[in-house]
Amino acid sequence: MLAWTIYISFLGVAVLMCLPRGNARAARIVALATALGGLALAVGGFLEHKPGAEIATVARLPWIPSLGIEYHLATDGISIVLVLLTGLAAVAGILFSWNIEHRAKEFFAFYLALIGGVYGVFLSFDLFLLFVFYEIAIIPKYFLIAIWGSTNREFGAMKLALYSFVGSAMVLIGLVAAFVVAGGHSMNLIELAKFPFPESFQTWAFPLVFIGFAILAGLWPFHTWAPTGHVAAPTAASMLLAGVVMKLGAYGCLRVAMTLFPAGLLVWRDAIAWLAVIGIVYGAMVALTQKDFKFVIGYSSVSHMGFVLLGLMTLNEVGLSGAVLQMFSHGIIAGLLFAVVGRMVYDRAHTRDLAILEGMGLAKAIPFAAVTFVIAAVASMGLPGFSGFVAELQVLIGAWRAMPTLAVVAGVGIVIGVAFTLRTVVKAFFGETDSSAERRTPVRRESNAANDEHAELELGAPLEPISVPERFGAVMLIAVTVVVGLYPRVLLDVIVPAFGSPLFDALRKGGWL
Repeated sequence: MLAWTIYISFLGVAVLMCLPRGNARAARIVALATALGGLALAVGGFLEHKPGAEIATVARLPWIPSLGIEYHLATDGISIVLVLLTGLAAVAGILFSWNIEHRAKEFFAFYLALIGGVYGVFLSFDLFLLFVFYEIAIIPKYFLIAIWGSTNREFGAMKLALYSFVGSAMVLIGLVAAFVVAGGHSMNLIELAKFPFPESFQTWAFPLVFIGFAILAGLWPFHTWAPTGHVAAPTAASMLLAGVVMKLGAYGCLRVAMTLFPAGLLVWRDAIAWLAVIGIVYGAMVALTQKDFKFVIGYSSVSHMGFVLLGLMTLNEVGLSGAVLQMFSHGIIAGLLFAVVGRMVYDRAHTRDLAILEGMGLAKAIPFAAVTFVIAAVASMGLPGFSGFVAELQVLIGAWRAMPTLAVVAGVGIVIGVAFTLRTVVKAFFGETDSSAERRTPVRRESNAANDEHAELELGAPLEPISVPERFGAVMLIAVTVVVGLYPRVLLDVIVPAFGSPLFDALRKGGWL
């Protein structure tokens, strides 16, 4: 059943491309129906999943028999949680893109193709198949940003694509090398994880594959594509970039690099952990100084993804399960933050400059957006009762047990995170109101709805009220982070047993799990 999350996404692409040009309403309905179908399948798969160490095969067929390559889809507690995240992010992104009119069918076709690729990555247990879906997920990002983006969209799209493809090339070299060294008989992840790769080989193969994936996860200092890409992207693309695409990188680090090359992991563990902690503190400090609303959230994502990578390097059950939970939590919360900034604020105020927003009285003009952002902000800070608190707490406890110094430094990053979050909340929504600007906003006059680089601004129109689809999307994401925050066992009872699977045998034998 879970395989249909992939198929229905690409079927939605085919239906969209058959629609007549200019019928934006039909494109939105098809896209939403497709995303809801994928979410329903993801929820069904999650409810049917039996927690444990077993890896459940979803589909397995020969693909390229001469190379031992199979169409092998499977799931465990880690992948099913991320499939669920993808379904939620897909639906939310479409709800916050209900205003798309310019080439709507192409927009949603690229969007669903990206979603189909993401589902495929999380379900693939053949490394060649995983890599194919990984590339499928990367390509639509470029077009979504380059065509429908805003500030420096072509630069942001190209930078993101180049970073992604460099990382992909590194991963491909490492996977081909592993395939050859293992005898060239199979690309099955489970079989390759059992092969005793020489330590000298693992010493260079591990950083090649891990960093190749970690580039997409925003590992410092390879993170610079992320803020630029987030700022340039349209709202739905920003939500997907932060919500699921960055998780592809972290998932690859855990699923592939750490399971295939455990000896190399131990060699490079401390260095990567330090890079993760630097990313936590650096991202928070840079966010604290930003004047652009969206850049604040972009650097915030870099900081919070640092917790995922730090959790992976703890090599203990608490830290690793916290890292996976943080992937889910950050995907929900960051998606909500980008939705508020991109759709609720920028599409109405036509500016992201915090100095200008400070005088616009947005808390009174669009109170739903203000309340939503405050909730998302405190969730991002790690307030108890939200998913971010449980996830970051587990990462910090795991880090304290393994590397106490790094746990302390990461704690400093949390304090800075509180500072930049509170500063942004006040400046964006609760600054001193300029009475002449209250409930008034610059209006864009432009010939191309997708291009705001040459927009002419004038004061005049009242702020557009928050739409029903936006309200539904916001409430859904808020409900998810609250449910997981109040009852984290709903996910942890699924995630934790997955670390008992054969993929982690090498780490257990080394006394790490």
